[in-house]
Amino acid sequence: MEHNSTFPIKQAELDMLRDEATSYLKSIQWEQSSRAKNRENNGKEESILLYLSRANNGSRSTEITSVSKTILALKKRLLPDSVAIPIFLNQTLFAVQEGITLGIWIKDSYSDASGLSSLNENKSALDTKGKREFESKMHTGTAFMLFSMSYKILHDLKPHASDDLSVMKQKFAGIPEVSLLSPNKGISCCLYYYNKYLGHPEIIKSDKDVINFTVVYFEALIDEIQLRKNSLEYTETIEDRTYKLENSEFAISGWSNIFQGVAKSIEFNKIRFEQIVGNRDAKHFARRLTERLLSYDFEAKKNPFQELGGFMPVFMGYGIPGTGKSMLIAAIATRLKEYCDELDIPFLFHPMPDTLISTFQGGSAEKMVAWMKPLQDPSKLIFAPIDDAENNLQERTAQGVSAGVKEVIGVFLRYTEGAYAVNYGNSSIGLFTNLPEMLDKAVISRVQGRFKIDGARTEHDFLDQDYLWWRKLDETLPDFVNMQNPQKYKYLQDQGLAKNMGEILSSIEKPSEERVHEIYDDVEKKFNANQHLFYANLYKSMQKEFPFFSSRDVRNIQSAISLRLTDFDLEKDWFENPEIYFKQDYETKFNMLQELMRANMKGLDFSEIRRQEVVRYLDNVATIADTDFKRKVDARVNQLNIEKEARKTFEDD
Repeated sequence: MEHNSTFPIKQAELDMLRDEATSYLKSIQWEQSSRAKNRENNGKEESILLYLSRANNGSRSTEITSVSKTILALKKRLLPDSVAIPIFLNQTLFAVQEGITLGIWIKDSYSDASGLSSLNENKSALDTKGKREFESKMHTGTAFMLFSMSYKILHDLKPHASDDLSVMKQKFAGIPEVSLLSPNKGISCCLYYYNKYLGHPEIIKSDKDVINFTVVYFEALIDEIQLRKNSLEYTETIEDRTYKLENSEFAISGWSNIFQGVAKSIEFNKIRFEQIVGNRDAKHFARRLTERLLSYDFEAKKNPFQELGGFMPVFMGYGIPGTGKSMLIAAIATRLKEYCDELDIPFLFHPMPDTLISTFQGGSAEKMVAWMKPLQDPSKLIFAPIDDAENNLQERTAQGVSAGVKEVIGVFLRYTEGAYAVNYGNSSIGLFTNLPEMLDKAVISRVQGRFKIDGARTEHDFLDQDYLWWRKLDETLPDFVNMQNPQKYKYLQDQGLAKNMGEILSSIEKPSEERVHEIYDDVEKKFNANQHLFYANLYKSMQKEFPFFSSRDVRNIQSAISLRLTDFDLEKDWFENPEIYFKQDYETKFNMLQELMRANMKGLDFSEIRRQEVVRYLDNVATIADTDFKRKVDARVNQLNIEKEARKTFEDD
């Protein structure tokens, strides 16, 4: 369900609830259930589970628990000489207080929106049905309160926690029980076990451990809520809206959990563009992609190239097998990683996993959401390639396509253009495929930049491909390769990067695809290519011939033209001295790029650029459509030949 309403969380309203939140930190009471006391080991350290099970000294009496007192006790144990509460302990206590405050506000908001408040006022007069509705809404409201509370705590503390929490997670034995009976019981149960963990000497050994454990604990609480959410009723007023905190970027959209998608960068083979033979168009696009990603501003959380019109959040590289798609993925990742290391920028290489499609209903969608979530993290640059994209993004109407593929495509479409499509200009998804005609048409329509990966094409390309192979032999044993070198060509001189797309596309005059060529010639007889009406009629004729051609395709063409207008090199000294450009604020970077863009546009012919990009895009549309048709025809012809040969063999026998 899409979130079609946004409700503000006002600071003034939170201020009125802060005393109530503080009272929970000062004192709560909870009586452990028998099930929690007898919890199974599950491979965790026995002493911790025993400690939790005997939290009440084995008695059935309730015990007053105080998180704030436990934090003070930790201060005395960990830093006895410190006068003030250490910063990590203080940050944790404040974050938990703010989380509880926001959770109470969310609980009150849900009560009003769902009608729980009215039911509570007339509780004594409720019939059996009314009582059941009251209890169900109470459970749901408590669950969403705990979810929101945990989500806010993670939002505040994750930036201060360690990157690697594996040791803490290994110590953590889980939450023995979660109560959804009422808001009071929900918070009391949650803080009771949180407090007991804080008091265990094996869990907390330093002040930083307090933050790390708090993150681990409330991540686990969110997981517990997520496991229970499908059994909850009356969730409409949770799933149809977004709550946004006033004067903050913090927002809650239903049960959506961005922290669930926190990912680690994957290792990759380091490849340089010079090692890739041919593919001038692909290498040029890849270089521009890296420069644009590096221009992202972490303070403003936006990219100046988005405003200038030269950023592609989704692009596609396609070509026959063996032309260098996997090498290009590695080359883009290598270039980004090297620059990010030099500029001290966090980088995430986030390829789509091979194990995405699940045999369980809904499992593929969950995995896809988990993969897409990190792309909304504004704290790092992200390159997310999908190699062999036809495997997971296949045309949904094709025969035999699994339900898992359909789930994956549904999530992809929502997260690339829709209510969930958040792109700060710091992430880019690259589709790489040998079979673009097999991709779902809605997926292809999301692709704003596309290029052909055609490998070696010229005599010099093949010379260089051989050279990259035999030079290793020559380095190992000089003079072993006893063959003559070309006289008028220096190896790899043609494998450099193009200065701009004009160098690559200068030879494009008219469409190469027959059907598009005919349409182009017919329209050209009525209008000149420098008239706006030429393109309006060209698009109309294309739509008649190719019914799936839509306004989205026109927007993609416009994006490609905008990319050409920003097709300029960043100044060399900007990389040598990051203070000049990369370390500047957003407005300064935007103005510097705008100056480069103006200088670049002076030598450009808009009409010619538009013609080149339109021809290139329409050729691509026709190639994909015709290849799909030709593949089906060839398959049918092959089947008829098999039947013919089988019949002949049968008759001869």
